[in-house]
Amino acid sequence: MTTRPVLGIDIGGSGIKGAPVDLETGTFAAERLRIPTPKKSTPKKVGAAVAEIVEHFAELIGDGPIGLTVPAVVTHGVTRSAANIDPGWIDFEAEKMFEDLLGRKVVMLNDADAAGLAEAHYGAAKGHPGLVLLSTLGTGIGSALVHAGVLIANSELGHIEIDGKDAETQASSGVKDKLGLSYKQWIPRIEKYFQTVERLIWPDLIVVGGGVSKDSDKFLPYLKLNTPIVPATLRNKAGIIGAAWMAVYRQQHDADTESVAEANRRAIERSQQPEVPVVGDSDSDRDDRVTAVDADEQVEVDEQVEAPPAEDAPAEQD
Repeated sequence: MTTRPVLGIDIGGSGIKGAPVDLETGTFAAERLRIPTPKKSTPKKVGAAVAEIVEHFAELIGDGPIGLTVPAVVTHGVTRSAANIDPGWIDFEAEKMFEDLLGRKVVMLNDADAAGLAEAHYGAAKGHPGLVLLSTLGTGIGSALVHAGVLIANSELGHIEIDGKDAETQASSGVKDKLGLSYKQWIPRIEKYFQTVERLIWPDLIVVGGGVSKDSDKFLPYLKLNTPIVPATLRNKAGIIGAAWMAVYRQQHDADTESVAEANRRAIERSQQPEVPVVGDSDSDRDDRVTAVDADEQVEVDEQVEAPPAEDAPAEQD
C-alpha cells in the first residue's frame, strides 16, 4: 500500500487514541498517544484534540492521509448519529471539518467498521473468502460486515429488535456488568443475540471483539451456534489499524470511482428509459392471441396451432 506509516485515530467516548501504522504488517510504527475526550465532546473540541495527535506524529507520517473512527454512522463524510459523544455530531459534515482543520486528506468511518477491516486484513479473519461478522461487545454492541475483504458499511446490528427490545440493551457486556451477571447468567442473552443474527445474515465466521474478548474462553465455547465464532486478535488496536488502512484504500481508489450521487443519477435515468420490447413478444404476436373466458379465470390461448398432417390420398381404382 505505502512505505510510510499512516496515522489512524480512534475517537471514543472516554479517550482519543492515535498511532502511525505500518500497513505492510498491520502494526504500530510508534507508541500510541492517548488524549482524554473532552467532557463536552463537540466536533470543535474533539478536533482540537485530534490536531494535537496529528502534530505529535507529523514528522513520521509526512503529508499522508489520516483515518479517523468515530462512534457514529458515517455516510460519505457525514456523521449521522452519535453514541457516547456530543449530539452536535448528528448530521455533521465531519470529514470536511477535519480536512479544513488539518490541511490534508481525511477519511472517516464507523469505529466498529474500522475494527472489522483490521481483523479482516491483519487479524482473526485475515484472507477469509466469505462473509465475516465482527461483533464488538462493550457498553453497546457494535458490528461490522466484511465480505471477502470488502466492507459493507454501517450495519448497526447491535440495534436489531429482539423480543420487542433493542438487542444491545439486553445482551451487551455493559449490561452484564451493570446487572452484575456472571458469565453463566449472561451466556443465554448473548447466545440469543447471535442466533438471531445468524438467521438474518447467515455469516461464515463471527469474530468477537471488545474488552470482554480477553475472557473469550469463559463464554465463546458455550454458545450454541451454527457459525464458527472466534475472539478478535487485535483487541484495542483494531480501530486505529482499520482507520489507517481505509485512509490509503480510499486515496488509491477514489479517483477511479464515480460519486454516489452520480451513480444514483445514472440509475434514475435508466429506470426512466422506455421499456425495450422482449424478443418474440411483438404487437403482431399479441394480435395472434385470443382470450378464452370461463367462470373462474381468464387465460390467453395461442391460435397459432399447427394443423395436423394430411392423410395420404387413396390410390386410384383401375
